[in-house]
Amino acid sequence: MKRLNTILVPTDLSENSRRALSYGCWLAAEEKAALIILHVADELNAWELYCEDLAFVCANQKLWPLDRVLSEASLDLSRFLEPYLQSFKNIPSARKRVVMGPIAQRIVSVAEEEKADLIVVSPRRRRGLRHLFNGGVSDRITRLSPCPVLSITEPLPSRNWRGRLAPVFFGWSGQRPAEV
Repeated sequence: MKRLNTILVPTDLSENSRRALSYGCWLAAEEKAALIILHVADELNAWELYCEDLAFVCANQKLWPLDRVLSEASLDLSRFLEPYLQSFKNIPSARKRVVMGPIAQRIVSVAEEEKADLIVVSPRRRRGLRHLFNGGVSDRITRLSPCPVLSITEPLPSRNWRGRLAPVFFGWSGQRPAEV
């Protein structure tokens, strides 16, 4: 099996992505690998939608400077990573990167640049037509990735299955009332 030297963990700063970050930290500590935490800044944050008084939408929309968007995203990422500072001490090299652009394409391009051996993602469980036709970000990352992708999802609650399959397979109804 190939040794992991670099692990890439993309995050969207949500509670869902904390699971992937925890697994990525654990794997990096076990394998003595470098950990790269990537955040792709949202392009919508680059637009000022409101005037100074925030009462009405301005007619003249202006673009924020790119460095301002990236620095604010870097601050958000630093706040997101604060609870993990203790676990970073067990990792030989941990660093963060903030980029801007189409999410799946930027994650794949950073994985190629950094020569990542593994990408750890935490997809959301989505259903519906939008997901059926468009797919999720993790689906696109998996299709485009130059390296393996580890997908970490939260466990589903277990259902009570006892007695439900028996009638289907064996033709009897589980519990029967006592006959007198």
